[in-house]
Amino acid sequence: MGKYRVAVDVGGTFTDVFVFDEEQGEITVTKVSSTPDNPARGILEGVKNSAVPLQDITLFSHGTTVGTNALITRRLPKTAFIASKGFRDVPEIRRGTKLELWDAYEDVAPPYIRRRDRFEVLERVDYNGKVLTPLDEEEARDLVRILKRRGVQSVAICFMNAYVNAQNEQRMKEIIQEEMPDVYVCTSSDTLPEIFEHERFSTTIANAVLGPIVSKYIQELSASLHTDGYDGDVLVLHSGGGVMTSETVPRYAARLASSGIAAGAIASAHIAKLCGFQNAIGLDMGGTSTDISLMYNGELRVTKDWYIEYGYPIGFPSIEILTIGAGGGSLAWIDEGGSLRNGPQSAGATPGPACYERGGTEPTNSDANLVLGRLGTELLDGQMTLNIEKAQEVVRHIAEPFGYTEEEAANAIIKVANANMCDALRLISVRRGYDPRDFALVVFGGAGALHGAHLAKEMEIPTVIVPPHPGITSAMGCLLVDVRHDISKTYLVNVKEASLTELEKEYINMEVEAAELLAEEGVADDHIELTRYIDMRYMGQWRSLSIPISRPIGSLEEALEQFHKEHEREFAFSNPEQGVEIYGLRVTATGVVPKPDLPTSEPEGRLEDAIKGTRSVYFEESGGFTESTVYSRSLLPVGSIFMGPAIIEQLDSTVVVPPEFIAEVDAYKNLILTCKDKEEK
Repeated sequence: MGKYRVAVDVGGTFTDVFVFDEEQGEITVTKVSSTPDNPARGILEGVKNSAVPLQDITLFSHGTTVGTNALITRRLPKTAFIASKGFRDVPEIRRGTKLELWDAYEDVAPPYIRRRDRFEVLERVDYNGKVLTPLDEEEARDLVRILKRRGVQSVAICFMNAYVNAQNEQRMKEIIQEEMPDVYVCTSSDTLPEIFEHERFSTTIANAVLGPIVSKYIQELSASLHTDGYDGDVLVLHSGGGVMTSETVPRYAARLASSGIAAGAIASAHIAKLCGFQNAIGLDMGGTSTDISLMYNGELRVTKDWYIEYGYPIGFPSIEILTIGAGGGSLAWIDEGGSLRNGPQSAGATPGPACYERGGTEPTNSDANLVLGRLGTELLDGQMTLNIEKAQEVVRHIAEPFGYTEEEAANAIIKVANANMCDALRLISVRRGYDPRDFALVVFGGAGALHGAHLAKEMEIPTVIVPPHPGITSAMGCLLVDVRHDISKTYLVNVKEASLTELEKEYINMEVEAAELLAEEGVADDHIELTRYIDMRYMGQWRSLSIPISRPIGSLEEALEQFHKEHEREFAFSNPEQGVEIYGLRVTATGVVPKPDLPTSEPEGRLEDAIKGTRSVYFEESGGFTESTVYSRSLLPVGSIFMGPAIIEQLDSTVVVPPEFIAEVDAYKNLILTCKDKEEK
């Protein structure tokens, strides 16, 4: 009988493996280099290095960047798009906006399907679902013959108003399957049956171009794992914060477009709850970027407004994650106006920061942290040596124009980086109506703990949590999720005119569909949880809010009251006298997967035994370099409490404890940092 649960996070540079021993309650972690040409190879190598026999694995879950990378690189299969006559250019017209609105020279990325591969057929359904013009089947079959000659591998079918009546779309799909049985086909009515044609078309196209890629990847990975002895499901993390089995992944391939970054948000939320916090902000700072998420009242914020490339939205529910170009490798530079900037450009893994001695010639955050003494000259338990002279040399590129010393320049670089991250923290909290003072900050990733305390001080966040394995936290998140599907439907009606009987009937139909999806994935009936949401908006508005609603529906009054409250918090405006309409219905179906009980530890050893020595570290709040104690994190006893200034080193990260902060090790070996000034107040 197996005894291990294994989670794998496939990143652009490293593949992280998190192993939980169910019998011993022990955790082991492994990092190997990613293999972008064949991600499955890196996964298998990582599992092999963990020394866990595949036949002893009871659960295997992973997050992957396969979908993300495919969209970014445009290495996509030959895909055709079929629209109602007159609508083949909707994917190119988009919403007519661009990311840099006032930059006349910036062009939005081209559509995933070129115009030569976008086709039209005669059909029409009106706004109410009445078929005005049935599908011209002779024209449809002529088109399929063209697709066959062109060697099309995938087809996206997107007809106008198919969200309210899918008859013509489904018939087009049947004709394609009759003539080309091996081609991947998806319709907008199956993928995202919602109003707003651009968002629906864009999501369906993303699903179509990723379907063959994801299907092949999952089949190869599953075959390799099963050949070597694993006999369970291969679970894949999706954007909504759940997992899918290999059987249903191809159907919702676009949900894997943000698979990897969702894992970190899930892990940060779980860790915050273990520490007693229902409100938390997760900050995952790596080498190139920082991903920020928010949990409120125990629930992660979810959005349907996300994309991999601007202009091409993916309408599946996704954990809201704000990504900015701030990481250990982010470059410091001076703009044309003489101001100091930080990122989004990055030194990347190659050549990397100058202190890595791989050819980097520009100052990065890592170089600045080394000059300030916050990073030591050795990383990865001595496996990597950093050259402080190289770091000082490139930091002088910033120091000389401003007349700074090297230390002042390095401090300025870090302050600008922190300011960028604080702006992002405000965007996901203050500008969403949340007070950061009501939250804990969970910092992880290789660089998060270097900056976490100073970010919390600037934002007046009272508590910082650093997980035991910051660099492997995202991988752990893959073990903390359930099988999940989201079913949605556009349903437009004034709240005052809504029939509870009709609403209940719609919800029941959606729940049947959701339960069938979970049944296909082998989820037992007693492990299925169904949650209903109702999307509401003020009459005349287009922004809607998703509000939980009871099963069965007793009344709409409670949901309506909650809508007004949420609208006030989100948009700083509400008007109970204004008319409200229902915009859509949603059902979240969850197949509960048993979670590992992370081990706790008893106090053992002495704090003094964890001291590695001291070094001089620059803290502006102390007026310059300050002698600081350096600890080995693996030797810190549970329950130990100590004051900053201190540096805590471990294999995958370095923790900075500024002078005014208190550090405590909890039973889960999390580091809890609190500001002494805040405690005294």
